[in-house]
Amino acid sequence: MEPAARATCAAMKVRFCLLILSVALCARPGDAAFINGHAYTALSGWSAVNGFRLQSRGGGMISFTNRTSRLVFAKDSRTAQINGVNVAMSFPAAMDRGELLVSQVDLTKTVEPLVFAPNWRKRIFTIVLDPGHGGKDAGNRVGGRFFGYSEKTYTLLLAQELRDQLVSAGFNVLLTRTKDQFVDLPARPDLANRRNADLFLSLHFNATESGKAEVSGPETYCITPVGASSSNAQGEGANYGVTTANASEKKSLLLAYQLQKALVRNLGVEDRSVRRARFAVLRDCEMPAVLVESGYMTHPVEGKKIFAAGYRRQIAAAIVKGILNYQKLTAPSVVPTEATTGKSSAVKRLP
Repeated sequence: MEPAARATCAAMKVRFCLLILSVALCARPGDAAFINGHAYTALSGWSAVNGFRLQSRGGGMISFTNRTSRLVFAKDSRTAQINGVNVAMSFPAAMDRGELLVSQVDLTKTVEPLVFAPNWRKRIFTIVLDPGHGGKDAGNRVGGRFFGYSEKTYTLLLAQELRDQLVSAGFNVLLTRTKDQFVDLPARPDLANRRNADLFLSLHFNATESGKAEVSGPETYCITPVGASSSNAQGEGANYGVTTANASEKKSLLLAYQLQKALVRNLGVEDRSVRRARFAVLRDCEMPAVLVESGYMTHPVEGKKIFAAGYRRQIAAAIVKGILNYQKLTAPSVVPTEATTGKSSAVKRLP
């Protein structure tokens, strides 16, 4: 190498080293950290980059806003509030040297997909409804053995009501079961995949053994991100691996969020949050897929409502509203009708 070239190269190395040093000196303590092996980012730095400003802080809580969104996080909590809706995170927020930090997985896999406009455009034509349980699988049960209430009965009734409302809204609808029959779990997402469905909704009702008078409200589940633990009680660990559903995880999250928001606001019930799970009926779906727990059968008030047809109509109407809100975000100008689909809106069933 010529002397002049060597001098130029040396000068470039010096400038590069000075640049790295200046970045290191300007970086604030607490901007990033590793906690229990997971990368965390300071909310102050993230918010500045993404156009949010600090609204309030105190008591281990902090909130940020921009023109369209408000985010609330709390120290040691796995629940964030995004525009007033509770959303489960994969890892708890943490405090480090006065900075509240959130895991990078949660920022990229949970927060950002919900606060920034989606960049996909997909019309919804066909929706698969999966009434949970059936046949020999009664699901949750409330009351006596002979005169009690079985979950399988009310998931089917809800699916039938929701089907009718969706058909009236212009969608094509398929049901994984239309009577009290047992359907293997793998067959449920398989139907949706074979029929090229645009959405998959598995319908359930919840129950609890303790605190029956205190626990109520809907929970809406979507697939757990790769590298994260599920938020359901029997959740798998972070090393579970990739599932088919992870290819659509951001869309599933947005769908779950819109359904949870519509259920909470239209029913006036407790918000038990958008959650993550690798349920068998979700893992193999090739389209956005969610599992909706529309309320607690064991709650003395909510349970009685669930067993009433009028309340199930309200649940179905809220779910339809959530789907339509999702459609507005992903394909704003599309309203599915027989004219646009070229198909009849008749109900479709298992072959």
